[in-house]
Amino acid sequence: MADTPLTVLDLVPISSGSTAARALRNSIDLARQAERLGYARYWFAEHHLNPGVAGTSPAVVLALTAGATTRIRLGAGAVQLGHRTALSTVEEFGLLDALHPGRFDLGLGRSGGRPAPAAARQPALAGAPSVVDGRTPQGLRIPARFSPERLLRSPRYALHRRLLQQPGAESQPYEEQTADILALLAGTYVSADGVEAHVVPGEGAELQVWILGSSAGVSAEVAGARGLRFAANYHVSPATVLDAVQAYRAAFTPSAELRRPYVSVSADVVVAEDEARARELASGYGLWVRSIRSGEGAIPFPTPAEARRHSWTDADRALVADRTDTQFVGTPGQVADRLETLRDATGADELIITTITHAHADRVRSYALLADEWARR
Repeated sequence: MADTPLTVLDLVPISSGSTAARALRNSIDLARQAERLGYARYWFAEHHLNPGVAGTSPAVVLALTAGATTRIRLGAGAVQLGHRTALSTVEEFGLLDALHPGRFDLGLGRSGGRPAPAAARQPALAGAPSVVDGRTPQGLRIPARFSPERLLRSPRYALHRRLLQQPGAESQPYEEQTADILALLAGTYVSADGVEAHVVPGEGAELQVWILGSSAGVSAEVAGARGLRFAANYHVSPATVLDAVQAYRAAFTPSAELRRPYVSVSADVVVAEDEARARELASGYGLWVRSIRSGEGAIPFPTPAEARRHSWTDADRALVADRTDTQFVGTPGQVADRLETLRDATGADELIITTITHAHADRVRSYALLADEWARR
C-alpha cells in the first residue's frame, strides 16, 4: 500500500563487461529516478574486496548523490562498525549533514566486529511467529537457516579482516560503540577520566540513526534498548528475519526520538512487464550469490546468457537456495503481493527494496514498475 514507504538499498553493483565508474554513475542516476518515483529513502551498503561491487564507502557515495538529488533521504545501510571508530563515523556523517542538513540516515551494522557469543546469536524467543512447512500463516517463505561457516573460514574473509583493521587492533564491543556514537552526536560524551569530546562537524547533526541486523542477537537488542529504528535483512538472511524483528520489539524501550518500535524489512526484487521477462532478468542472481557465499567475493553481475552457461552442482544449489527461493520476481502485481505478505508477516512499517540486473535500464524500469503498482494499492 502507498502508505507503507518503500526504500532503495543499493550495493553499487558492477555488471560484467562494465566498470566501477559506470556503476557509480548508474547508482547516482538511479537515486535521481527513485526521488522522482516517490521512494522515501536511498541507502548505500558497504562492501569490500568484491570485484562486482563498487560501494566501498557509503559516505563518499552519499556525498556525490546528495549533490545530484534534492529531497529524498539518503543513508548508509550500513556502515561496518567492526573496522572503524565511533569518532570517524560521526565525523564523516557530520560533514555530510553540514552541507545537506536533515537528509541523512546513519545505519549502523556489526560487520567485521567481534563475533557474538553463540547464545546471543540465536536465543530462544517466546512468542515468535509460527512457521509451518517453511511458511508463516500469511504465506511468507521462511527457509532453513544458512550456515556462514564456509564463508567465515575462507582465506578471502581473513584477508578482508586483516586489510581493514590496524595491526593488533581489536573491535570495540558493538553496544559500547553505538553508545559512543549516540553520545558524540548528542554532545554528551565524557571519557572515563572526565574529559569531554565535542565533534565539529557532527555534534547536533540532524541524523536519523538506524540499526541493521539479520538475527535475534546484539544488533536487535541494542536497537530496541536504545529506542532506535531497526532494519531487518530478509534479503540477506530470510530464515532469521522473524526472530530479529521479535527480539527488537521485545527489547524496545521508548526514547526521545521514538515512542514505539519502527521496523523496516528488506527484500530482493526484480520486476518486469511479464513474469518470463522478470525471471530472465533475475537469472544471474543465483550465480552472483554463489560467488559471495563461496568466499570468492561478489563477481560482476552476469548477463542471462553468462548465467545459463554455469554448470550447477547440487552443492552450488544448496549454497544459494534460501536466497533464490525468497527473491521476489515477477510482474508488478505479483511482486507487490509478495511484498504485502512480507509486510504483514513481519509487521514492517517500511520496506527496503534491493534490485540488481545486468542492464541499468532494466533496474530503473523494475523500480518504476513497482512504484507505480505500489501507489495504486
